[in-house]
Formats: sequence, structure tokens, C-alpha cells
Amino acid sequence: MKKVRIGAGAGYSGDRIEPAVELAAKGNINYLVYECLAERTIGLAQQAKMKDPKAGYDALLEARMRSVLALCQKNGITLISNMGAANPIEAVAKTREIAASLGLTGLKIAAVSGDDVLEVVKTSNLPLMETGESIRSLDGKMVSANAYLGVAGLLEALKAGANVIITGRVADPALFMAPLIHEFGWKLDDWDKLGKGTLVGHLLECGGQITGGYFADPGVKDVDGLARLGFPIAEVSEDGTAVITKVEGSGGKVVTATCKEQMLYEIHDPRTYFTPDVVADFSNVKMTQIGPDQVRVEGATGRERTSTLKVSVGYRDGYIGEGQMSYAGPGAQARGELALEIVEKRLALTGAKFSEIRYDLIGVNSIHTRANPAEPGEVRVRVAARTATLKDAVVIGNEVETLYTNGPAAGGGATKSAKEVLAILSVLLPRESVKPVVSYVEV
Repeated sequence: MKKVRIGAGAGYSGDRIEPAVELAAKGNINYLVYECLAERTIGLAQQAKMKDPKAGYDALLEARMRSVLALCQKNGITLISNMGAANPIEAVAKTREIAASLGLTGLKIAAVSGDDVLEVVKTSNLPLMETGESIRSLDGKMVSANAYLGVAGLLEALKAGANVIITGRVADPALFMAPLIHEFGWKLDDWDKLGKGTLVGHLLECGGQITGGYFADPGVKDVDGLARLGFPIAEVSEDGTAVITKVEGSGGKVVTATCKEQMLYEIHDPRTYFTPDVVADFSNVKMTQIGPDQVRVEGATGRERTSTLKVSVGYRDGYIGEGQMSYAGPGAQARGELALEIVEKRLALTGAKFSEIRYDLIGVNSIHTRANPAEPGEVRVRVAARTATLKDAVVIGNEVETLYTNGPAAGGGATKSAKEVLAILSVLLPRESVKPVVSYVEV
């Protein structure tokens, strides 16, 4: 039975570079996929593109491409990534430039775009999924609106013989499933096969999470070699059965527990996982340890895709001002509590404007109420507030910083920041309103 090996080169925009190099050099893979695009990431990329029409793609694109392009060409590996973010056309132009500087020839590089639907959304009256309000409630605040594309554009590029494919907003599992559809000739309405392909993509999309990274918990779930964590490989058969593994000798581990945790990651209902290509059902998935760092995965199914596509809408949502200060040694908690009391009174005295605020002692109560009543050896004061203007946000950090000389004894390590908030909401857009566009350059 024919098999295809896909390696996950990244699980987010700032992920490590070396594991992908290891996959390209030693993984015996057919495809290397970089999944680097989160919901908020593309909104930030759109902001960058507004300032510079040639910007808006992933900041690590050049470093990643320089590290693996030659290896991928040498080993016959097709590279797929959503590092195009808000500007896949310029990302492809940059990749062509990098390939030429490396002396590579014979590469066909594809850009998949069409996900930017900001103008369509701006003129609509679609309801926001999270609030039920009309999208018109965000008039004047919208920065981006990107639809989750499926496999269509990727398949077109693969059929055309592209060696490198760079997309904008494409559903994460589609990056991994498109090669399987292309290689195995799966029909686009074979919902069970697409459900299986979606599971493969979902298992791989977060990189080192499935090989023990996010799984590790000392003394509870021990994982060796995390500093050299190997990223995952899926060896997929034509029937959709997959074996999850990693490069031999790399750090981390692949066991049924790491795979099960990743399968349930970000899944609201395992029976109904919506993607642009299929509604996948993971409720009958079976995982079997078949060898060291080898887990066989089978049993996913699917049903017909929906008539709409999800669109992530990025919008300006005010500002956050923040200040922090550390206290250590005897009485650290009492001094930290006094510091917060001082800042709270100062903000009231000066008439600072904010819509919400938090006063936290990191190490005591910033996430959970501290269960251990023992006196901490150190604490860190944090005050953060949401404001309507940047000027108001600056005030918050300034008041914390003044604790250096006007607050409790021995405060140190003060930091402050004030920044705009880019928030995300979602709408559903009829799929006929969104058309992928594929373009090519050659080296």
C-alpha cells in the first residue's frame, strides 16, 4: 500500500528552527509543513502590511527558508506553509529571492491567496458568532477579515507541480490533508477519508506538542530530551490510517497519551469538528502503540462540509497599560500588597481613566488563589488596565514605576508597557463568496 510521510516543521510563528532541519535531513519525508498562523497573528500581519505593502508575512520566513530550501530540493521534499499570513504574494517573492541567493534552480513556488475578505465583510450585516451583534458594530475598528480556506488552492498548486506552496489563512489541517488527497486521489466528497486526513492534520499542526512538549509535567508525565525535542512525522496509508512518529534519536516521545492529548486539544466536540472541507468525527478514533515512538491512529470519520466558511475578524479594541515590580525577602507579600494598595489609591487620586483593571501578586493570586499559606520568598506586583486611549494606558505603568522611591522598601525590576489591543471575533460567510487564487513564480 502506498504511503506518504509528512513532517511538521513548526507549530506556531515563533517555533524552533532546528527540528524542521532535522526532519528535512533525516526524516525521510515527502512533505514538510510549517503551520505558523494563529487567529491574532494575521491581524497583526495586516497591520504591518498597512504600513509597508511588502510586509505582512511571517517574520521568520527568511530564516526558515534559508535553513531548509536546499535540503528539501535535494531530498525531493515539497514544502507547504501558511507563513504568507497577510501577504503570500510578497512571501513568495521573498522566497524566490532566497532560493536564487542559495544558487537553487528548478523550483516552482506557488502563492495561495483569496482569504482576505475584509471588503466583503465590511459591506455585510453578518452576526458575530460570539456576541450575536451585527458586524456593523465594529465599523471603523476592523483591521482584517480572513476566511479559513480549505484544500482547493493547495490542490491546484500541487497539481501544477509546485515545490513550495505559501498560503495566507488556510485551515490548519488542510495544510496536511491536501498532500494526502493529491497523492492518494481521494475524492473531495469522500467524507470519511477527509475526516481521517483532518485527524492527521490536527495531530501534526502543533508540532512538538504531540512529541511530548506541551505534555511534559515533571514527576507526573516525564519526558526526556526536551531541549532537543523532535517534531512529529505522520506516515499515512491510502486508507487514511496513520502512524505518528519522529526522527530516531531526537528528544521527546510519541506515546498514545501524547497523541490523545493532542487530539483533544482545542476540540469542543470530538464528534463535530468543523473544517472548510469536512465535518470530522473523532469519537471512534483508536490509538495503538506499535513500537517505540510509533502510534497507529485510525477510526476517524466525517460528514458533509458546511455551506459557510469561518472568518476571523481582527479589530481595534482599545489599549492595555501595564506595570510590574518585584519584592523579595522577609515580608515580600506584605510589601507587595501595600504596593498594590498604593497604586489603587494613586489612580483614584489622579482620576485615571480605565474600563477594567487587575491588581495581581504573581506567585500568590494572579492565576489561582494560593493554596499554600507559607510566606513566599518573592512576589511580583502586576497592575494592568484596559483604556480607551494610549495616553490613559501610559499612566498605569508610570504609577507602578513610581513605587521605586515612593512605595514599600526594596522594590526592583520595574517594567511598564502601553499597547493597542487587537481583538478577534468571528462571522460565517457563504462559501461562494470566497475564491482561492493561485499564482506562481519560478527560480
